[in-house]
Amino acid sequence: MNRFFLEITYDGAAFHGSQLQGEIPTVQLFINKALRILFNLEISSFGASRTDEGVHALHSYYHFETECDLIPQLLYKLNCILPESIAVKAIYKCVGEPINARFDAKSRTYRYRIYSTKNPFKLKRAHYFPYSFDRDLLNETAAVLKNYNHFESFSKRKTQSKTFLCNIMESYWEEDGDELHYVVKANRFLRGMVRGLVSTQLQTARAGTLQDFIKIIDANDCTKADFSVPGHGLYLEDIEYPIEKLVRVF
Repeated sequence: MNRFFLEITYDGAAFHGSQLQGEIPTVQLFINKALRILFNLEISSFGASRTDEGVHALHSYYHFETECDLIPQLLYKLNCILPESIAVKAIYKCVGEPINARFDAKSRTYRYRIYSTKNPFKLKRAHYFPYSFDRDLLNETAAVLKNYNHFESFSKRKTQSKTFLCNIMESYWEEDGDELHYVVKANRFLRGMVRGLVSTQLQTARAGTLQDFIKIIDANDCTKADFSVPGHGLYLEDIEYPIEKLVRVF
């Protein structure tokens, strides 16, 4: 049995999240259907990340297994079958002991985009946030997160995670044209974690202090954090795997 990875990008506004939910339109549903059509048998894919409704992906991965030979021009044919909101960028074969798209990722990087001047061309692509806030305090809240590794306050309830430990490698805000972006990289993320981090930082920068933010982290209570920012401002930007485990075939 051979295992293959699909590197994909998708517009999250077109789907009710990434993970399979019966016949509800999700990214995984359309990938499974495309594989079934091309291989003429049931093939299940497994995603690298469980993004919420509206969340976009610049780089994400799904793995699948098959005993069949790969179909000629598989990349082209997959893109012909998949809806316009999903594109397969590359196909890789696992070498040696197969790795799992979700559990063997070394890190994930997310980017959250906000803008303050109304712009209809940013609708469903970034979060409109026309409010004043303390930019210096926003930078401080992002930086202090790297001092912690327990993030229960930023995990939504009904999670499947058995631990709330995460190693945050990067956490900062940066300007990009007329937008402000939050970038965070970690070895793993909890359910709703990035949106919780973004929303709580913004609320703190509007009417709080760094100490208020630290108290929320230390509380280990998700009712203290805010998760209200919408999914359409969030982008899964990159996922890293052991480079020696994947060989590009298309």
